[in-house]
Amino acid sequence: MIRVVVVDDEPMVCAHLRTILGSAPDIDVVDTAEDGAAAVEAVIRHEPHVVLMDLRMPGVDGLTAIERIVRLPGAPAVVALTTFDADQYVIRALRAGASGFLVKTTPPEDLISLVRVAADGHTVLSPAATRRLVAARVGEQAARDRALRRVRELTERETEVLAGLGAGLSNAQIAGSLSLSEATVKSYVSRMLVKLECANRTQAGLLAYDAGLVTR
Repeated sequence: MIRVVVVDDEPMVCAHLRTILGSAPDIDVVDTAEDGAAAVEAVIRHEPHVVLMDLRMPGVDGLTAIERIVRLPGAPAVVALTTFDADQYVIRALRAGASGFLVKTTPPEDLISLVRVAADGHTVLSPAATRRLVAARVGEQAARDRALRRVRELTERETEVLAGLGAGLSNAQIAGSLSLSEATVKSYVSRMLVKLECANRTQAGLLAYDAGLVTR
């Protein structure tokens, strides 16, 4: 069973998502929370596979909660919940460690399938949405300089793999483009995440954009 925690300050939203996800035979909504502090407690208590996290909440907001959750041992995939896919809070959530985002109006059948995708460790974010969300940030010189300093520590091959992540490619696609085995690419990705201090592939992909490794 995929254990899920739903976090939103609107009880009706929590109830709606619980009903939708509960209709799937392989998903169990183990808890709901109405602020970030309660979300962190729920994650520690239930050890879910996926957390659906509202970003704008009173008290401890979703961004702060994401930062705390991704530092926990065996941290779950955290997927940001937002009303608009161009919400700039989403950029901050991805940089904080979220593995993707979902718009609250996502159709029920898509919501269920995307939770499964997140539980499998994949990014819940389309390449087109990524380009739209990061476009405003790519040209910022300060962000570019910081990214270049971090990327400079990578080997040439690691840089090529990082560019593939930024382009939204899977390990298999990167392997094909670089004439490597998929296992080798997976090994490169794991080492890069440690080197770059990135929580997941999404953060690494955003870093690739900031460093100018990916063209829009």
